[in-house]
Amino acid sequence: MTDDPASRRGKIDRDAFESVVRPNLGADRGDVRLGPAHGVDFGVLDVAGRAVVCATDPISMLPELGAETAGRFALSFALGDVAVSGIAPSHFCPSFALPGDLPDDTFADFWAAVTAECEALGVAVPTGHTARYPGASLPWVGAATVLGVGDPDEVIRPDGARPGDRLLVTKGPGIETAGLFASLFPDALAERGLDEATIAAAADLIEETSVVRDALAAAEAGRGEAAERGGTGEPPADAGVTAMHDATEGGLRGALCETAEAAGVRIDVESAAVPTADAALATCEALDLDPWACTTSGTLLLAVDPAAVDRVVAALSDRGTAVGVAGTVREGTGVFVDGERVEPPAEDASWAAYERLSGRE
Repeated sequence: MTDDPASRRGKIDRDAFESVVRPNLGADRGDVRLGPAHGVDFGVLDVAGRAVVCATDPISMLPELGAETAGRFALSFALGDVAVSGIAPSHFCPSFALPGDLPDDTFADFWAAVTAECEALGVAVPTGHTARYPGASLPWVGAATVLGVGDPDEVIRPDGARPGDRLLVTKGPGIETAGLFASLFPDALAERGLDEATIAAAADLIEETSVVRDALAAAEAGRGEAAERGGTGEPPADAGVTAMHDATEGGLRGALCETAEAAGVRIDVESAAVPTADAALATCEALDLDPWACTTSGTLLLAVDPAAVDRVVAALSDRGTAVGVAGTVREGTGVFVDGERVEPPAEDASWAAYERLSGRE
């Protein structure tokens, strides 16, 4: 990260997290089964023998996307951070800090879209807070906490990848960045040489920026062998999905590094086996962005026991989700793409691109 505080964007770096956040986590309670860690999506509480998975994320509002798309897009991040645990999100608790000049009907349409998607996913809104505050501005209008309640044995831990697992990647790099920028700034992309068909295809990718349904389908498929043996008392023939991670800020490269570091393993990736969306790559190229290093919510990384790979691939493919068996988890440390060690990006370059294209820079 840069030393200029005014130009810092995105999540704090590991050093700041370890020196400021981790030493100060309130009371030491025995019911916290998984607490905060840098690059980890969720926490887990033990409540009366049930696992309560929880995650908190910012809420964005981008009216230019249209209310329905903007609502689903805003909701996807927080719900996804719970879904990658393998436990379905069940409760959504938002806190909105709205700009004073935001029209009531704009918020009403946005909220209707959010709650429609919640209803479709079986997610309730048990509490929240909505207010207008001086200084609040689009697109960041608050934050939300999401909960999911399930069987502790079914929680897929973020540090669960094991040597011998295969690494699966869905959808590919850069899809969120391309979908967002093509939807918001089509004229700027046209000025950079992209044709109308490519811009339209890139804009359509905004609908691919949720991992919720993919993550839950993969988790269920991974449990398939154990479910078939239900009640026998026999151990499952395989461990199914051992870790999942949504490739948000820092993109695919950042998510790979976070997955490897959380589990203390090495991950080897073959780039040719990673799915790609041509429109995403073209959009990132036009903006001079590395598609592997810019935010790509909707792209899911999965560490999977070799015996479960076919089941998980089939479950994702049945949903129409592109998926590649792109790598292997090994003993060691770090991430290697095509044999070359890679490091997490210091900053997600899409932040600067957004500011530049929106005229905020």
